[in-house]
Amino acid sequence: MLHAIKPDEHGALGEPMAKAVQTCVHCGFCLAACPTYQELGQEMDSPRGRIVLMKQVLEGTLPLEEAQPHMDRCLGCLACEPACPSGVPYRDLISPFRARFDAEAPRTTAQRFRRWVAGMTIPYPARFRVALRGAAVGRALGPLVPPILRPMLELAPAAVPAAVALPEVSPARGERRARVALLAGCAQQVLEPDINVATIDVLTRNGVEVLVPRAQGCCGGLAWHTGDLTAAQAAARRNLDAFPAEVDAIITNAAGCGSAMHEYALILRGTPDEARAREFCGRVVDVSVFLARLGLREKPTGWAEKVAVAYHDACHLANAQGVRSEPRDLLRAIPGVELREVANAHLCCGSAGTYNLDQPDIAASLGRQKAEAVAATGATVVASGNIGCLTQLKAHLTRQGRAIAVRHTLQVLRDAYASAR
Repeated sequence: MLHAIKPDEHGALGEPMAKAVQTCVHCGFCLAACPTYQELGQEMDSPRGRIVLMKQVLEGTLPLEEAQPHMDRCLGCLACEPACPSGVPYRDLISPFRARFDAEAPRTTAQRFRRWVAGMTIPYPARFRVALRGAAVGRALGPLVPPILRPMLELAPAAVPAAVALPEVSPARGERRARVALLAGCAQQVLEPDINVATIDVLTRNGVEVLVPRAQGCCGGLAWHTGDLTAAQAAARRNLDAFPAEVDAIITNAAGCGSAMHEYALILRGTPDEARAREFCGRVVDVSVFLARLGLREKPTGWAEKVAVAYHDACHLANAQGVRSEPRDLLRAIPGVELREVANAHLCCGSAGTYNLDQPDIAASLGRQKAEAVAATGATVVASGNIGCLTQLKAHLTRQGRAIAVRHTLQVLRDAYASAR
C-alpha cells in the first residue's frame, strides 16, 4: 500500500498516481517498447524501473535526487502503454510526478535557465519567431555561446517562414456538413504555418466551416510535460474559455497538442474547472480522425506518377490518442500514393517537446535512427502528424544528405487536391 501518496495542493494528483503505481505487475513487457531502455539498457531508465523509483519517492523511502535523472530521461512517448498487458496508465504517473516535484528537482541554475527560456518563448509565437531569428546571431558567435544554450541553436532553422494570419472564420465550400474550431498551435505557427493553411483548405473543401478562436493560446503541453503545473492549468483554462461550445468538434493537427488537451481533466483535477475540462476533452479530435469519420466528399486527384510516401507515427498520436489507421487511410485515398511503413515505428524520433534541449545526446541518437529507418523505405516523402516530429525528421534527414520531403499528412492531402488545378 502507498500510504505516503496523498492528494496534493495542486489538483489532487496523488490518487491517479497511486492507482497507476498499483496497476503495474512488473512483467517487463514495456522494456522492448521503451526508447530510453533501448538506448541505455538500464532498468531504471525503463517504465517499469521508473514506476518503482516513483513509488519509492512518493512513499518517502528514496531521495528525489536519486530518481530525478531517470525521470528527466523519460521521453513521455507513452509507447509503454499499448505494450502493457495490465493497462498501466503511465501518463497518470510521469507528468503528475514531474508537476508534483519539479520545484524540488536537483537541477543546476543553467538547466533551470534553459527551461525558463523555452517556457517564455516557444508557447508564444511572436516571441518564438524573434528568438529563432536571433539564433543566427548566436550561431555566428560560435564558442562564445554558453554550452547550455547550444542545443537550442542547433535546432533553430536557418530561415523562418513568413507569418500567416489565419481567418477567424473560413466558410465551408458548397453545402456545409460540419462546423469546427481549430487549435492553431504555438511552435507550428512559426516553424510551419502552412500546416494550418493546408488543414483549413482540406476541411473547407470537404464542407466544413472552420473557426480559429482569437482568444486561444498554447495547449499547455510544454508546461505540463516539464512539470510546470501552474502554467499548464492557466493554459487549459484559457482554452476552455476561448473555444465555443457550438461546434461539432475541436480540431487539432499537432499530436502533442491534441494529447495535452485530452489531459485537461487531469491537469485541472480537484479544481472547480475539472467538470468542464472533462466535457471539453470529449470534443477534442485529431483532424485525421475527424475527416475519416466525416468522409472525404471531394476525392483527391493525386498525381500521374506513383509517389512513395512513408508514414511516421507521432507518439502522441499513436500511443496517447490511439490514432494509427486514420492518417494512413487518408494517404491511401490519394491516387498514385504508395504507402510505406517505417521499421520500428513504435520507437520515438527523439523530439518529445523540449527533450532535444534537455537530453540532446539521446534525442540525437533517436533522431538519427529514425531518419535512417525512413530512408530505408525508399520513399521520397515522409508524412507525420506532429510539428515536433516533422522538425526532428527534417533536421536529421538534412544532416544525412537525404532528399526526402517532410510533410504533414494534411499538406500531402492538400497538395493532391491542388495537383488538379
